[in-house]
Amino acid sequence: MAEARHTPVLLDRCVDLLGIGIAAAREAGRTPVVVDATLGMGGHAAGVLAAHPDVVLLGIDRDPEAIALAGARLAPFGERFIGVHGTDEIIPEALAAHGYDRISGALFDLGVSSLQLDEDERGFSYSRPAPLDMRMNPEDPLTAADVLNTYPEAEIARILAEYGEERFARKIARVVVADRDEDPWRTSDRLAAMLQRVIPEPRNARKRSHPAKRTFQALRIEVNRELAILEEALPAVLAALHVGGVCVVESYQSLEDAIVKRVFRAGTTSQAPPELPVVPEHLQPWLSEITRGAEKADAAEIESNPRAASVRLRAVRKTREPAS
Repeated sequence: MAEARHTPVLLDRCVDLLGIGIAAAREAGRTPVVVDATLGMGGHAAGVLAAHPDVVLLGIDRDPEAIALAGARLAPFGERFIGVHGTDEIIPEALAAHGYDRISGALFDLGVSSLQLDEDERGFSYSRPAPLDMRMNPEDPLTAADVLNTYPEAEIARILAEYGEERFARKIARVVVADRDEDPWRTSDRLAAMLQRVIPEPRNARKRSHPAKRTFQALRIEVNRELAILEEALPAVLAALHVGGVCVVESYQSLEDAIVKRVFRAGTTSQAPPELPVVPEHLQPWLSEITRGAEKADAAEIESNPRAASVRLRAVRKTREPAS
């Protein structure tokens, strides 16, 4: 059962925030439509559909197994749930295909899902032996092994530094290229062991995370184009909100959160020069922050659901249509 395999992070808070946009739709005589841009196993979607009996929810995921599991979980909601297989880049097309031009809310729960972490053959975890795969959609062509075995050394170093914020990116890239000439990279345990050998012990052992964490994050982001897709999808979703609609994003690492902050800030701050005495309407903000900065999970939720420890939740509401 999907319910037993995954606990949604900050579920009640997400449902309450999305409820602001749903209420605005009702006031305007619209059918409330919510997009769950990272459906996973359907935990957040189930919460929204149960709390709001008039909502239609489009759930999007690139993982066909997630669509199947969530579809079974959400079957009791009938036609109010629509599952869509694809990346977040297709959100405008998916809405149009089902006859919707505006949405009341959108939720992004970013990063890798419990479904993917729990299946050894997917290769996302560095704690268990597995093929170096890391594809969220098994139908995609590029794997983590392909990156390690075919990318130039300089490109591997760039990916590790940029997407993993790894201090030892150049050193790791040199070893990756040297070792692959003798034996191509195939398994996660071999890579993790190499990283433990190559990365120095920190001076403060209490601050040590697993030395493979940053490299595995970087490879996963590269294989799945996670940041590039978020850069494209988030502005498209904000454009699709009707006035009063809400966008909620849960990020779990700094690179994701930086994109969210930048996109939200572009809509919540004035675009006029500071010396302008009167700000024309088209330069005024068209989004308003609902959360003050990034909200975090409390100690009780972190204890019951460790994945919540790193969450950063941000939410905005659309106050007007922006100038084209």
